[in-house]
Parts: sequence; C-alpha cells; structure tokens
Amino acid sequence: MEDEKTAEGGQGDSPPDKKEPEPSDKVEPPLQETEQDKKDVPKEEEKTEEVKSSGEKKPDSDAPKEKAGEEKVEDPKSSEEKKPESEPPTEKSGDEKTEEAKPSGEQKPESESSKEKTGEGKTEEPGSEPPVEKAGEGKTEQAKSSEEKEPGSEPPAEKAEEPQGGTNETEKKETEGENKVEQEPAKEADSKSEDTTKKPEEGQEKPAEGSKVEEEGKQTEAKTDQENSEGEKAEETTEGDKNQNATEGGEEEGDEEGNKAAKAEEEKKKIPDDFFYNFEDMISQPHITQDSGLPQDYLNLVHSFGYDCTKRHNLHLLDERTVCFAAGNYVLLLDLQTKEQKYLRSTSGGGIGAITVDPSKKYFAVAEKGVSPNINVFEYPSLKLHRILRGGTERSYSYVDFNPKGDLLASVGGDPDYMLTIWDWKEEQTVLRSKAFSQEVFRVTFSTELEGQLTTAGTGHIRFWKMADTFTGLKLQGELGKFGKTEISDIEGYVELPDGKVLSGTENGNMLLWEGGLIKVEIGRKGKKLCHQGSIQQILLDEGELMTIGSDGYIRVWDFESVDTADVADESGLFEMEPMNELRVGHDVHLKSILKSTDAENEITVWYAQDASGGIWKLDLTFSHTSQAPDKLFTYHAGAITGCDVSPLTQLVATTGVDHTIRVFDFLQKKQLCEKRFADAGTALIWAPQIVDAKAKTIIAGFSDGVIRVMTVAQAGEDQAPKKLKQDIDLDLKQVFKPHNKAVTSIAVNDKGEILATGGADNTIFFLNIGETYEPIGFIETPSAVKQIQWSPSSFKKSTLLVFCEDGLVLEIDSPDGATFDTSKTFHITGLPMRSFKFKSIKSRLRHEEELERKRKEELERKKREEEERRKRIERGLETESEQGDVEEEKKTPEPEWKPYIPSEPSPILTGFYSEEGQFWLSMGEFDAGYLYECKFVSEEERNTLPEELRDEPLQSVPVTESNDVPITFMHYSGDGRKMLIGMEDGSIRIQNLEKEFKLDELSSHWQLNLHDNNYGRIVKLAVSPDERMLLSAGSDGNLFLYDIMEQEKVDQKVAEAKAKLPSAKKSGEQVTVDDIDDPNAYSIEDAKQKAEHDKMMKIADEKKKDVRRQIAKLRRQFKSILEQNEGLPVHLQLRKEEFELDKDIKLELEKQKTDRIDIVRKELAWEAEKQRIALEKLRKRYKDVVECERIVVKAFKTPHEVASFRAAKLSDDFYHMKADFERRKTMTMMKDDITRDPTRDLLGGKTLHSDDQTGTGGKHGDQGGAKVTTTLKGSMGERINKALHKVEEKKQKRAARRAQWEELYNTKPDDDYEDPADVSAIKEAKDNMGDYKLKTAKDYVVPDHLRMNVEKARGRLLILKDLIHEHKYNFNLRLLKIRDKKLSVIEEIRELVAELENVQSQLTRNKHKTIPPIPRMHPDEMPEKKLEYTRDTLLAFKKEMEMKQKEAKGGGGGFGGFGGFGGNAGDTAKDKGGSPTPKPSTIMSESKGGEDEEMVEFDTSPLEVEMKEALEIKLIYEQDRLLERIQELLLNFDAELRLLRHDKFKLDIVMKNADLRQVTLFEEFVLLKEYEKREDVMEAKVSGKQQEKLDMQAKIIELQGKQDMKKKEIEKLQEKEKQLYAQFQASLGDNNKFADYLTKVFKKKIKRAKKKVTDGEGSDEDSDEDSDDESDWDEDDEESEEEGGYDLDICPPGCDQNIYDNTCQLREKKLDIEEALQEEKKNNDGLKKDIESNNKKLKVVDSALKAAQNDLEAFQLEKQQKLNELDVVVTLKLHQIQYMINGILPQDLSQTLVFESHGVTRLQHRIKELEHEKHMQKKHMKESRRKHVQLIKDRKVFDSKISEMEERTNEMMIAKFGRIVDLEKLETITVNRQIEELKEKLRLTEIQCAEELEEWDEKIAEKKAKITALIRDNTDRLDQLCILLNEKKSFEGELDSRQKSSGQEYTGARKADLRERQRLIQLVQLQAQEIDALKEEIMLLSRKGGHILPPAQPPLPQSPPNMRTISN
Repeated sequence: MEDEKTAEGGQGDSPPDKKEPEPSDKVEPPLQETEQDKKDVPKEEEKTEEVKSSGEKKPDSDAPKEKAGEEKVEDPKSSEEKKPESEPPTEKSGDEKTEEAKPSGEQKPESESSKEKTGEGKTEEPGSEPPVEKAGEGKTEQAKSSEEKEPGSEPPAEKAEEPQGGTNETEKKETEGENKVEQEPAKEADSKSEDTTKKPEEGQEKPAEGSKVEEEGKQTEAKTDQENSEGEKAEETTEGDKNQNATEGGEEEGDEEGNKAAKAEEEKKKIPDDFFYNFEDMISQPHITQDSGLPQDYLNLVHSFGYDCTKRHNLHLLDERTVCFAAGNYVLLLDLQTKEQKYLRSTSGGGIGAITVDPSKKYFAVAEKGVSPNINVFEYPSLKLHRILRGGTERSYSYVDFNPKGDLLASVGGDPDYMLTIWDWKEEQTVLRSKAFSQEVFRVTFSTELEGQLTTAGTGHIRFWKMADTFTGLKLQGELGKFGKTEISDIEGYVELPDGKVLSGTENGNMLLWEGGLIKVEIGRKGKKLCHQGSIQQILLDEGELMTIGSDGYIRVWDFESVDTADVADESGLFEMEPMNELRVGHDVHLKSILKSTDAENEITVWYAQDASGGIWKLDLTFSHTSQAPDKLFTYHAGAITGCDVSPLTQLVATTGVDHTIRVFDFLQKKQLCEKRFADAGTALIWAPQIVDAKAKTIIAGFSDGVIRVMTVAQAGEDQAPKKLKQDIDLDLKQVFKPHNKAVTSIAVNDKGEILATGGADNTIFFLNIGETYEPIGFIETPSAVKQIQWSPSSFKKSTLLVFCEDGLVLEIDSPDGATFDTSKTFHITGLPMRSFKFKSIKSRLRHEEELERKRKEELERKKREEEERRKRIERGLETESEQGDVEEEKKTPEPEWKPYIPSEPSPILTGFYSEEGQFWLSMGEFDAGYLYECKFVSEEERNTLPEELRDEPLQSVPVTESNDVPITFMHYSGDGRKMLIGMEDGSIRIQNLEKEFKLDELSSHWQLNLHDNNYGRIVKLAVSPDERMLLSAGSDGNLFLYDIMEQEKVDQKVAEAKAKLPSAKKSGEQVTVDDIDDPNAYSIEDAKQKAEHDKMMKIADEKKKDVRRQIAKLRRQFKSILEQNEGLPVHLQLRKEEFELDKDIKLELEKQKTDRIDIVRKELAWEAEKQRIALEKLRKRYKDVVECERIVVKAFKTPHEVASFRAAKLSDDFYHMKADFERRKTMTMMKDDITRDPTRDLLGGKTLHSDDQTGTGGKHGDQGGAKVTTTLKGSMGERINKALHKVEEKKQKRAARRAQWEELYNTKPDDDYEDPADVSAIKEAKDNMGDYKLKTAKDYVVPDHLRMNVEKARGRLLILKDLIHEHKYNFNLRLLKIRDKKLSVIEEIRELVAELENVQSQLTRNKHKTIPPIPRMHPDEMPEKKLEYTRDTLLAFKKEMEMKQKEAKGGGGGFGGFGGFGGNAGDTAKDKGGSPTPKPSTIMSESKGGEDEEMVEFDTSPLEVEMKEALEIKLIYEQDRLLERIQELLLNFDAELRLLRHDKFKLDIVMKNADLRQVTLFEEFVLLKEYEKREDVMEAKVSGKQQEKLDMQAKIIELQGKQDMKKKEIEKLQEKEKQLYAQFQASLGDNNKFADYLTKVFKKKIKRAKKKVTDGEGSDEDSDEDSDDESDWDEDDEESEEEGGYDLDICPPGCDQNIYDNTCQLREKKLDIEEALQEEKKNNDGLKKDIESNNKKLKVVDSALKAAQNDLEAFQLEKQQKLNELDVVVTLKLHQIQYMINGILPQDLSQTLVFESHGVTRLQHRIKELEHEKHMQKKHMKESRRKHVQLIKDRKVFDSKISEMEERTNEMMIAKFGRIVDLEKLETITVNRQIEELKEKLRLTEIQCAEELEEWDEKIAEKKAKITALIRDNTDRLDQLCILLNEKKSFEGELDSRQKSSGQEYTGARKADLRERQRLIQLVQLQAQEIDALKEEIMLLSRKGGHILPPAQPPLPQSPPNMRTISN
C-alpha cells in the first residue's frame, strides 16, 4: 500500500510528495494567550529544529522516546467525550509532548522502513497541531464536524518543555488507519447542527477497527513493502489507541473540573496575526525511492509557456501589474510588464482547484485538490504561508471567495461531496458548512451589500444562502432557485444586487432576475434577440453599471435601473431592452472573466480579461471616442496540447493542440516566437530529423481532418504584414496533403530519412517518399484505429514499422522501401509482409500470483506461530505430540477455484516501443495499467505449438511500483540509456533508473513528481533538449513546462551527501517484540485449558461426522458416475430410472410417511395458521389497504440517481363527503350572494347603460349629420350640385362642431366653488390609507370582508389544501409509475436487443465481437408490491437462506451438505460444473478452430463469394454497432428523464413541506374559529337582516325614481306637442292676415269643457308651470282685447275666412287637451316626490341601524382576529429579511419583531419620497396654474376684442355683397335646393324613359301601319281599279246622257282641278300656323330655367276631298 501512502501524503523514504498533507505535516500556529505563552513560542521552534536535526542524524534514538511518549498519550476521542467543545487544557498528554518531535521525520531515510515494520523508530512528519483536529482528518464528515467548532485550538504553551524524542502514535493512527473508514460527505456534512455529545461517541468505534487492522498486520508481516507499510501503520495506530484508552480511564475522574475550566480558557486563545508557517516544509516534494540515487531537486521548474485558460476564473489580480493563475500543480505569478514569473507549488501534490484574492489585496487563498486538500492563505507580496484551512472537502475545491470585509472565506468542494464551507480563516476555524448541491457547483460568492448572504450556482441550479442565527446556533440555510416555466440552465455568471435580488446568466445567453427564490423576469434584447450568443460567463456591478461578459466575446453594459425594476405584464415573462454600450474584444474570442485594475498614478481604469481561446487581454471599457482598442498581452494554447517536439539542432520547440494552432517557442529565451492558426485541430507533430533536413527547419504536423502539413521555420521578413510584426519567425507552408479521412494520430520518419509514415483514426497507414516533395507510395489498412507508429532502429537487420492500435492489436509491417506497387488505380497496397500480435490481459493472473505468494508467506508465518504455540502447549501439558497430525489435517482446506478475469472491452494501448527485433514493450490503459508488458511477434507455426492459454500472452511483465495503477502515457530513454523518462496519466513525471542500459528489468527505484493537473493533465510528450540539460513536458491541461535537469556530477554529489547522513542499521537482537493482550475478553489460563479440552472433544465428534459424510458423498459420486455412464450408452442399452430402485415399496412407504407427517403438521399448525392469517388480514387492512402508493424507488441505469415516490395514504370516504358538502354550500352561498346583491350596482349599471344608449344614439345622429350628402343627379350637373352640396355640408359640420365645442366648453365650466368628486374621493382615500399600513395587531384594525374567516371557510381551506396535497402526490406517483413502466419496457427492449445482438455476433468472427452490455434488472425497491408476493419456492429459498445465516453465525457449515438424496447432490455438482471455467477454454478452442476452418475455406472460395462474405460481415458489423448504440441510447434517455423527474421531486418536496406547515396552521385556526362560531352566526344574521331591509328600501326608491323619470319624459313630449301646435296655428294664418290678432285671441281663449279621462296621463315639470302662467296672461289679454275690439270670439267675424276660423277652433281644442294632460302629470310628479322623500327618511333610519350592527360585528371580528394573531405561524425568513437590530447586532429574542412584506416596506419608504416630491410638484403646479389663469384672462380679453372686430368685418362684407345682413344658413339653403334639383332630374329621367317607350310603340305602330298600309294599298288598288271602271262607266254613262240631253254645258262653273289645289293650300297654311305656335312655346320655355321642350304638335290630318270620302265610304 505504499502507492496509497505516496498518493495521500507522499510518505516514502525521502521527503514526502504531499497530495494530502498529513496532520503531522501541519505546523499549527501557537496560541495567543498570555505573555508567558508568547515567550515560549521561540523555545518551541528552537526545540522543533533540534528534533528535526536529530531525526535526520539519529533516528534510532526515537524508539525509546516513543515508548515513553506512548505511556502518557491521551486518546483525543476520549477527551472529546469530556470536552466536545475544546481541546485538552494544560495537561501534558502524549499528543502534546510528541508534537514537537514531528519534524524529525522530514528527512526520514529508507533504512527506517525495516524498523517501522516492527513498530520501532517510527517518527512523524513535521507539523504541530492539536490532536483532536488531527484526528478529524481521517474521520467521517460527521466526526469532523464535532471538532470544527474550534479547529484553531492549541495545546498550551507548556508543551515546549516536553522531551523532544516523543512521537505521536495516536496521531498517526488517526490520519492513516482511519482513512479507511468509509466517508459519507453528503450525510455527515449536514450533521453540524446535531448534539456535539454524540460525535465523540462515534470516534470511540475507531480503536475496535484498529484492532482488526492489527490482526491483519500480524498475519501479513511477510507481504511486499507496500503492504507491510500499511500494516505497520495500522499496528502502530492500535497501540496508540490502547495506551490512550488506558491513560484516559485513569485520568477521567480527576480531570473533569480542570477540563471545564480549560474550555473557557481555550475560547480566549487566538492565533497571532504575525504567525506564519514554514512554507518550504509544507511544499509537496517528489517521491524518491531509497535506491534511486536521485536528489529532490533533480528537476527544477524554469519556465511555464502554458495557461489553463479554459479553467473557470483562472485569472486573479494581486496588484496593478501582477496577476496569478493556476498552472498544473503550481500557482504562477506573472508580472504583466516584465513578464517575470514566480511559482508556488501545491502542498498536496494533487493540483490547484481554485484561487481567490482578499479584497484588500493583502492575502490570497489557494484551494488545492487531492485527498482532503487544504486551503492555503498566503500573504502578498511576501508570499509567506499565513494560514492553512483543513477538512473542507474530500477531493477538490471548485471555488473560493472572500467576503467584502475579508474576515470570512467561502469554499465549495467538487465531486463527490460538493460541500459549502464558511471559514473564519484567520483562526483556521469552520464557521458553517452544508452540502451545496448534488451536482457540480461553479461559483460561490458573498453578497457585497447584505451581510451573511451568499449565492452558489452551477449545473442546472442557483441557490441563495443565509447565515441564520437560530436557537440551536448559527445555521447555513439555502433556498434553491425555482426555474418555473423557464428552461433549466447551467448558471456560470451572476451578481447580487443591492436590494437582495440576484441577476444571473443562462446557457442560451439571456439574463434571469431572481427575487425570493423565483424568477421575476427573463431579460433579453428587443426583437426577441438574446443578450449574448452563448452562455454568460460573468456579470459585474461596477460603479452603478451592469456588465455582462459572454462566451461570444462581447462585453455589454446595461442600465442598472431598468434591470432592477424590470417587470412584465404578459405571460411570456420576457422583458426586452437594449444595452447602453458594448465591446467586441476580438474575433474567435471566448471570454471567461474580466478583472478591474486601477492605475493610481495615472488614474486610469484598466480591465484584464481571461480568454478561453488562449490569451490574456487588456481592455479599456470607458466607451468613449478616445477608448483604446483591446490589446492581447499574452497568447497561449487553449485546451489540450496534442503534439510537441524539440528541434534536433537548436533550442526551439514546436507544439500543436486542439485550438487549431501551431506554436514555436525558444525555451532558452523563454518566449514564443510565432503562432499559426489552421482550420482544424492539430493532433500530431514531429520536427523532421537532420537526416531529412540538415538545417532542422522542417516541421510536419497532422490535423483532425486527416491533413498533413509540412512547414519550414524561417526568419520573419521585413515586408511581412503588420499584424505579424510581433512574431520573430514565420511558419511557411512547404507542402500540404491529406492521406487520411479522419484524424492523423501519429507521424514517423524511418532511420534513413527516406519514408514518412502516418497513422490515422480511419484504420490506415500511409507511406510517402521523402524528397524535395513528399510523394505518396500507398497505404495499408489496419483492423482498428492507429494509436502510435514507430520505425525500427537502424541497428535492426531490416526496416519495419511498429504499429500500435487502440484495441490492443500490434502490427509489424515491413518497409515498402525498394518495392514497386501498382498505384495506377488506387494507392491501396497489398502484399506487404505483416505480423500481428493481439494483447491478452494477464493482470488478473499476475495479481493472483502475487496474492498466492502473499498467502504463502502468511501461511509460513502462521505455521511458525502455531508451531511455537503448540510447543508451549505441549510444555504446559495441554496437548500431546500424537495430536499433531490431526491438527495438520484439520488445517487443510480446499482452495476456491480461481478464474482469470479478462475485460470484455480490451484495454487500449497508450504507448510502446521496440525492445529488440521482434519484441516490444507495451503500456496499457484502464484495467491492465500498472505493468509494462514485453511482447513478441511469433509466426503462425510457433503460435500453434504454444498451449491455448499461453497464446497472445506477453513474454514478461514488469510492475510499475508505487504507481497506484496510474497508466503510463509516454516513455522515452535518456541519451545514455540509464534512465527512462515516463509521463503518467495523472500529470506526474517519473524518472526511472535502469540497471542495464536500454533494458527494462524492473521499475522500482525512481523519482516521481506531480507537475501537471492530476485530473486532466495527462502527459502528452516529454521532450529533452539536444544537450539533454532541459526537459519540456506538454500536458492535456494546456501547460508546457520547462525544467532544468541536474547534471550527473551534481547528482552523484547529492547522493554521496545523502548517503553520508544515513544512520547505521539496528542490530536484530537489540529488542524483542512481545505480543500484548489487547482483548478484554481474552481467556484466562484455566479457561484456555478447558476450552482446549472442549475443542478436542468437539473435533473428534466432527471427525466422525465428516467420515460418515465422506462415505455418503463418495457413494453419491459413484451413483452419479453410474448415472452418467448410463446416459452415455445408446438409448436401447440404457437402464430406466425405475430399474435403479431396489424396492418400490420402500419408496412408497417413505412417501406415505412423508405425507402423513405433512398432514399432522398441517393439523397442528391449522389454528396458528388461521390466527396468523387473521392477524395478517388485520394488519393489511390497517396499514396496507389505506396506503395508496408504497414507497417506490426508481433507480437510474448508469448513474447513482434515484427517485422515490410519496408514500401517500388514500383519502377517506368522510373526506369526500365533507368536500361535496362544502362545494354544495359554497354554490348556495354564491347563488345567495347573486340574489341579494346590492341593487345600487344594478342602478349604477343601468345609468351607465342608459348613458351608453344615449351616447350611441347621439353618435348615430352625429354620424347621420356628418355623413356625406350627395345627390342622385348624374353628369356635369350632378357633379356641380354635389360640389355645392358638399361645401354647404362642410360649412354646416364646421358650425355644428363649433357649437358642440362651445356647448361642451360651457358645460364643463365649473362653478367657482366646484370640487371634482374624483379629487374629493382621492383626498379621502389618501387621508384614510396613504402612507399607512394596516396591521392586524392594531386596535383600530378593521377586518375586510374578504379576509374575514369563519368555520366554513377554514374547513374549506383545510379540505382544499388536503386535496391539493393528495393531488400533487398522486400526480407525481403516477409519473413515477409511468417512468417505472418505461424502465420495464426499456429492460425488455434491451433484452430483445441483446438477443438480437447475440444472434448477430454468432455470425461474426470473435475478433469482430464487441462487448455485450449486461441486461439491467429491477431493484427490489423498485417493485415493493412484490415484497408481499411469495410462492413456495421463495419461501423455501428464504428458509434456506436463514439456515445458512444461522450456520455461519454458529461457525459451522461444513462443505458436505445433508442427506437430501441424489437430487441435492446432483444440483450441487451441476452448480460446480456450471461454475467451472473449463468449458470456456473449450468454447474458445472451438471458435478458434472454426475460425481456422473458415480461413482454410477462404482459399477455395470464389471472389464473388469472398465479396458476398465481406458484404455480409460489413452488414453484421453495422447491425452490431446499431444495436449497441440503441442500447446506450435507451439507457441514457431513461437516465436523463429520471434526472428531470428527480429535479421535479426536489421542488415538490419543498412544496409539500410548506403545505404540511400550512395545514398545521389552518387546523389551529379552525379549532379557534369553532369557539366563536355561535356568536358570529347571531351577529351576522342581524347584519344580514338589516342589509336586506336596506336593500328593499333602496329598491323601492329606485322604482319611484324610475317612475319620476318617465313622467319627466312625458311632460317633455307634451311641451313639444304644444309648440308644434302653435307653429301649425301660425302657419294656418298665412302672411298679412288682417284677422291674425283676432284669431290668436280665439286660439288662446279658455273655455269650460267636460273633463276627459286621460288614459296615458303623464307628469309635468317646472316648465309646465311657466307655460300655464304665460297662457293665463294671454287669456287675460284676450278678454281685455275682446272687450275693446267688440268682436265675439265665438262667431266668425265678417270678412274672415270661415275655414281658417274653424281650423283655429279645432287647434284650440287640441291645445286645451294638452294643457289638461300637463296639469295631471304635474300632480302625479308631486306625489312621487313626496313618496321618495319619505322613503329616504326611512332609509336613513335603517342605515343607522345597519351601521350599528356592522360596528358590533367589526368589534367581534377584531376580537377574533386578535385571538388568531396569537397563533404561531411558521414563516421562513432569510437573514437579509430581518431588519430588527439592537446596536447593529441581531438579537436572540425576536418576539418584538413584525413580519412584514418586503415590498410593502419598500413601498412605504418610497412613498415618503414620493409624497415629498408630489408636494413639491403640486406647489409648483399651483404657481404655474395661477400664472396660467392670469394669462388666460388676458388672452380672453384679447380674443373677445378679436371676435368683435371679426364680427364687424363680417357684417361689413355682408352689406357689401348682399346689401344687408343675412342668415348664411338660410342663404346656403336657398342657393342650392337639393330636393328640387333631384325632382327635376327625376322628371327628366322619367321623360327620357317615356320618350323611349313612345319610340318603341311608334315603331310597333309603324310596323302595323305598314302592314295595314300594304293591305289597304292592295285593296285600294283593287278599289281604284273598280272605281276607275265605275267612274269610267259612270262618266261614259253621263257623257252619254248629257250628250243625249244637252250639249256644251261642261264648260260652265269652276274647274275641279282648281278646287283641289285650293284645298291643299289651305291645309298648308294651317299647318304652318301650328308650327309657329309650337316654336313660340319653345322660345318661352327656353327663356325660363328648367323649361322642358315638348314634342311638336302633330299637324292636322289632311281632309279628304268629298269625292274621296264618298269613295271610301
């Protein structure tokens, strides 16, 4: 166990490498108590130095002093029982006396190890510390917490007088032996508040454990040095405990009073401010074995070229020019101006966790990593170690922070405990501690404004802490921030605001404002843009400005007031704002943090930024036009360094890393020369050897995209780009090629410098010829990804390439040099000779052999002891010599069969190299780490000759001693081959001495030191300078360290000096070890004798039993073998089972006896079984049936997370009945409230509705009036009229608007004494409530109606709360059951996938198999319902398990079992057979044979079959990978879902706890309200009655007021009718009627009439009175005028139109009817007024009675409220919420405090300022109003004068235009009469329409006429012909007659032709006369407007001549 010892404390034979500083390493500060103590301090230091020197020179002298010291040692744990609060006082215990001797072990030589093994000469390491504190180092957290109250307590100063040689064995036991105790940080950390008297009791259990360790130590004396060392520690621990317990028992009674007095004395002790530790003694030193021959300072750190810039907050400012940061195991102090570096090495050797600087810049704290790491506080600038804080965490610190005062320090630990600790660091005491969270915590900070408040944030959480002073003491209370609807996010940066709110960042880039543990608002940029693209790393509040630092490289400044008061009204919860300023530091910059520095001389503020992309920036954040641009001061690798190599010629080193850069450094000048960035990350790099480039200027680098770049280093030219001015050299690309598709993992050049080989992650090796350019040769494929390649040395016969693959495969490939390959189609090379070796794990066998060797040595030792014991017993006569043989036989026990463990997933190869031809060394990772394996390539023939189990096994293995199985990642021989440089995965460098040059025979003597980070600082490369005087180490933590290697001459000198100091070895016979009797229950001599006799008799009996059992077992084996032989025979030859039975009757009889016995037992147990069944049923009903859900714990697959359900009970039937009854009553109460609602609300609603109706009506009218007035006219005339109408309408609207404005203005004009009701109510409200907060405890407090509590409400609240609690638990349990069901389905799916995977793998060769993951199983806690489910098999198994436990308890349990027949033995045999590893090799052999057969078959198969087989194999491999990925996906998805449910459970737990507390409070209220229920019911009934009476009265009044309003409306209607009647009368008179006065008198005359019943009578108002008075005046005038005029008013006077007179009389009758109706309405209105007045009086009486009843009820409510106030209510408060201070200190008694809402206090405080401001503003407003009033009066006068002037001017313009003053409205009406124009247009359109119709009819008539004409014409033609013929006939006849009668008469009279012509002319004249008349009419019409032209009159039809008429007839 020396490995563990080295890792923990660095103990070895040389000064220890202190990963965990042992308590003995801690030099505890002296105590500042008295002046005498101060004087004793130097003496103590002097004696400490003496002891140290004596320890170095004469360690032998320590032994007797140690014994002397042990006699006086007092057990610190026992002393804790008496004094749990303080340390031992003035008594000089062994611990105190030996503390000064601890430095003697600082330079402990290796030769002491043999002495320490026997418990002699044991010395302790330097340090001085109280024993109790030291004991706490190895204890559990709970034991520690009892001692942390006074970690700085010290033994008194008298200890300086103690002897120097004493050694504290107890302290060693506390720190070493008890470190094995399993720690429980999460539980123990919370036990701080427990009773401290319990904690020392826990410590008492340790000695018993130590005694067990002692026994183990006695049995393992012959172990290896590592195990001996551990056993020695445990043995010494036990001895110390014994002595302490013995001393304790003797002094306990006598020291009780002294201890009490010492407590008060210890409390006054303080650590002096000027005390400092000797830091040189505390620094972790290299671990050096005795025979290594190397000094401590073999390597000295010279310079650091790296910076772990990805580490959180790894940049801190010590002063204006100095920053510090963590670099591996060092704290690096960097001068920004001179670039000088200083280093502080860690004291633990485990690395640096976190750093912080005190606000005063005087101190800085370094929190380390390791086992129980410390926090070291250094003074600056002296860099002295001032304080050491111990026991704050288990493994590492993740963050530390000072409070603003600098007197407290907060630290938070990392995995696994995540412990938050508050330190009083100056006294090295723990103030408070608590588990911060269950996941990683990134930060912890104190609030800058609110003392005692802290904040922590980390993975998916933020937590708000308070240091609360409770009755049990100071507590640390944390409230977890609830994300609510916001997505859960990791929180990196946050800031505490002055008012207690916290502003935090998120992963997505927005900010969250937290208040009271909840998100008040999420803040983003406008347009839903994010504040930053990426996570917010830091938030600062600097001088009132909020600054956010994002990983996107931006620094943004936000308005603090806007952020502090941010709020949202909608449900989105997002508040949007823009930053005031922003700065982008640079391209591809990822900021982690910034620091502020002020230059005192120049008064300039400078900021320094940590860039995760590898740099430190100097920033100017003044945001002005003179601001300087960001300046990058330093540049480093960002992230891991993946490749490093030193120039073979000069002092240059080149590196590459994941940050896509290649950098070149000059390690002698300690500076970076150049940097070049590429598109992808670098993965491999070599500096070309001189055989390739004689000037050594070529660098070959490989990248993650498979590209190889060849570059040359050259001096920077003068014409380079400006941005390269800072670089001293350039990297010029010489050639670029891409040989791989994936990352390049290794590059190598052969010894001749002719071939370059590159290995890639794409399973290929590529070869290139080296020349002026690199020409490809070709590539070969490898079975897996290449890890490393190496060319064989030049000393080998042939050139080969050694290839290490990741899955344990090693290949040796012959060089392609000289061979020719066909690369015309592909570069794939085939036919290159190749040998392979598949590593087979032998570590389990090696460890088994070591274990066997250890057991063999133990057995030898045991036999020696037993032989000595037996000899003594024989001498005493207790035993005879003849019994010796029996004893020997008894001791022989069969060894359990051992099976080697072979990891399912092959361990990866980390590095390797050639040892000789065909042989090589391997360093493996994971399981096979801890050894170096030498392996050999063998031919197939040689391999077949080897046994199956020896194939593929290494030739030899060399254990890496004291490495704790940490893998080796790099190995390199020194130039002379006598040393090997080894780089480890934990960041340590190991210098291994070799016995033979370049031979690794053993790895024991070494020098080892941790340099890089122990967690992620894996050594990538160790490079030695060409002169071998410098060593460079590159690590995955981004650090590149330069060391100075000590010259060999100095090494020899140091070794000689060290050997000169070695003391001489002790003689073996100087001291005889005597075994002490430790056990109080040990046998006396007689008891031992009796026990021996009894044991002898029992042994004889056991031997007889064993003989019988052996015979039975032998018979069973024989019978079994016979059965097996029978089964092996052919079926027809086998014997049946029945044939093996000798007698069937015997078996039947046995069966019958068994059945009878079973029946008897059942009958005997029937009553008991029924009794137990009934009891079980009762228990089930009482406890099981009422449980709704058991406690179900669902566990994750791959993480320790688990979620438990709520063990919830079912709600009873009574609960549901009560709830239903409550809901019913609640519904009835709501209905009752609706029915008995105050009708004044309806009244108010009615008024509002009425006003709305009026407004709507008015609006409608307004809309009508304001609507666009148009006409139906079309064309130009319509447009003209529309324009004119539009102008008129606009003027009307303007005038109407002006009138409305004037009316509104005059209506709103208040009276001189008018007061606004709103102002009056506001003033009243302000007087009553403003600035006042009603306290429930006040005497005048009035309980509001909605806050009044009664029994019904209280019961309802309890029911609702209980239902909600049940509902939340039920819903969560459903979710848990759902996820459990999902887990079952996942397991089932995985089972199916595994089966499918096995099927796939059965078709694949074994080397292609991947590990099949185990099928998960359900934990019993996940299926609790199955606990009560049992079967017979489960009961039998349980019975067997209990019997086995009883046998084990009795110490029996032989290996032969009972007489259970063949079945039991057969089962055992089968089990043994199943457990035997024999079938496994056979399976492997069969598979390998199958593989060989397949290979043989491959030679005979066709290419097509080979191709098909390869395709199938590819498909199967793909299917295998898919199935494995699917299994992993199922597991990870389930775990993620479970973690989400787990977070919900945490939140729900808080809600449930608050709900339980609330339920208690509500129940207490319910009980109290029950007492007041009766009185309250009586008083409420009285108030309700009065309220109902008041409501009835108000309803009646409202009804009367409604009737009165209706009467007013009727009166208004009658008055309107009367006015219309009078207007009608005036219109009937006409203009200039000479009887107008007479008719007016007739109209106004009142006559007596019979009364009529008016059915629709309506009331009148005051206006009717005035009208009646006016009418009476008119009547009197009429009577007088009647008398004067002499006309009778009842008779129409002569000359007057009788119709007008009759009309006047009718109108008079109507007027009289209206007057009578008005009088009737007036009477009704008066009656309604009287009724309203009387009801108002009654209402006042009822109101006063109601007020009295309400006052009584309020007094009762106040009394009840006072009783409720006496109930205790649990209120959770934070420290900053308690503002009650006495003399600035929080008092213990808070009974006088008032719990008040914080926002209420803030509102009241703000209200004071608001009122002052408002008062000032009102005064200012009043002055302004007065001034404005005066100005308005002046303006009014001016406007009045202007109006009068404008009126005069208007009148003048009217007179000038119209000749007189006219009414413009009437003028506009006359100008354009829209109705007339529209009628005219309508007439015109009608005429057009009629003309069109006439035209149509004319056409029809013409058509008919044409037809008629045609017929007539035809008929006429015929008639003409007839007529002509007749005429001719007649003429002929006449002529004949005339001729016959007379002759010559035809010439007398007028001619016929003349007559016809005359008739035609007459008709023409008549027609022209008609046309003239028509034209005249048209001229008249045209001369007038609006005239219409009628069609011309039709001319008269021509008169037919008489003869024609006659003919037609």
